[in-house]
Amino acid sequence: MLSVLRNRTYRHLFVAQVVALAGTGLATVALGLLAYDLAGADAGSVLGTALAIKMVAYVGIAPVVAALAHRIPRRRLLVAADLARAGVALALPFVGSVWQVYLLIFVLQAASATFTPAFQSVIPDVLPEERDYTRALSLSRLAYDTETLVSPVLAAALLALVGYRWLFWGTVIGFLASAVLVVSVVLPAAVLAARSNPDPATDGTGARSVGARSLAGIRLFLSVPRLRALLALDLAVAAGGAMVIVNTVVYVREELGRPAGDVPLALGAYGGGSMLVALLLPRVLDRVADRTVMLPAAFAIAGLLAVLAVVTTTGGGAWRWPALLALWAGLGAAGSLILTPGGRLLRSAVAPADLPAAFAAQFSLTHVCWLLAYPLAGWLGATAGLPAATVALAVLALASAGLAARVWRTGATVVRPAVGAVPDVVPVVSPGAAPEVVPDAPEVLPVVVTVRPHHRQARRPVHRRPLHAPSGRVLVRHHHHRHTAAP
Repeated sequence: MLSVLRNRTYRHLFVAQVVALAGTGLATVALGLLAYDLAGADAGSVLGTALAIKMVAYVGIAPVVAALAHRIPRRRLLVAADLARAGVALALPFVGSVWQVYLLIFVLQAASATFTPAFQSVIPDVLPEERDYTRALSLSRLAYDTETLVSPVLAAALLALVGYRWLFWGTVIGFLASAVLVVSVVLPAAVLAARSNPDPATDGTGARSVGARSLAGIRLFLSVPRLRALLALDLAVAAGGAMVIVNTVVYVREELGRPAGDVPLALGAYGGGSMLVALLLPRVLDRVADRTVMLPAAFAIAGLLAVLAVVTTTGGGAWRWPALLALWAGLGAAGSLILTPGGRLLRSAVAPADLPAAFAAQFSLTHVCWLLAYPLAGWLGATAGLPAATVALAVLALASAGLAARVWRTGATVVRPAVGAVPDVVPVVSPGAAPEVVPDAPEVLPVVVTVRPHHRQARRPVHRRPLHAPSGRVLVRHHHHRHTAAP
């Protein structure tokens, strides 16, 4: 897995991601303490509102930024987002009222909604080989999981030496270091041609085009069956993850009567399951298809939540604590089985030029899924009880898995060449030959490439990228000319 770090550009980008995540983790701990300092017993309400602001920024900002991002060099966009986040972190220690916290959190999360999809869309161009990209996805998953485990420990160690406001300075350092690392590399130029779904309204000449571009990624995401299935799978992950994030403390403290120190142990079990899968999955994906891994994982989330409902309704017993740890580890592992290959699936479904818009659409739509799952886990658990919330989330996960299985059929799976890969030889198809039609694949239309020499000589293979033609047309290439012929 670590072999991808030999690529200098990716190595710098990965380290930038890690230090930025560490800074974000410190800010999360410091923000909770700041909220308590400002609001006292109402700190939970402040944090809940801040979380809602975060989700609104993620859902609303990412598509708009993706619509404008083609006008800005990607490295400049990433650095600007990092500098904006560093500026917000620098201002947070000096706030004196709750509304200032809300305003700064919105700016911070808007910058994150700019950085994350742009960063995700760069990696396929840096690592065009499918095998390398898969390992990069696993490393990214490991980075996220490690941050959830390490950041609280690091924050606790720092709090033993300094006040919590100093943690924000660690966040500033993390974002500035990320910006420096991004500046230190040359990123591949964005692909601007061969779009999956050309749209004449998105010509970049006015506000109407910006609005059309903002929705283009979402329209593209919802028009491709595999990506609709991916969205349903993300909803299943949100159902399991929301139960863990929202109700771990309730299960540990109220249901099981365990000490507060066991809360991070339970969360660690969830992260540990995810990390174990991220380590082992690349070798598995070298041998099996993404669908074979992702769909069973979604059904597993529903099954684990159903078992959790049984454990919740069962009377006391010391066995329930190890059972909870096992269930949390299982939910983390199943979530990682879906989240880790998600980038591969998205990259295989759209043209290279559409990757930024597609990643931004996934970023927004995934957080819509979490907005649906959080209230079920929190509000329903508080009003109707944990068993009812667990059953509701299990039903949601099961329905999502069933929808994904229905939409993503085996015959509809298309394996697209790795981004940037140029085949050694493009096969020469005789004139009049019928193109191969791939079922249920509107995103890549069938194309026949024919070589017609001007002189009587043996046909030679053409070393070119496969040609993508809109509207099902067939491109006929001469040695010196190209024109469009009817299929």
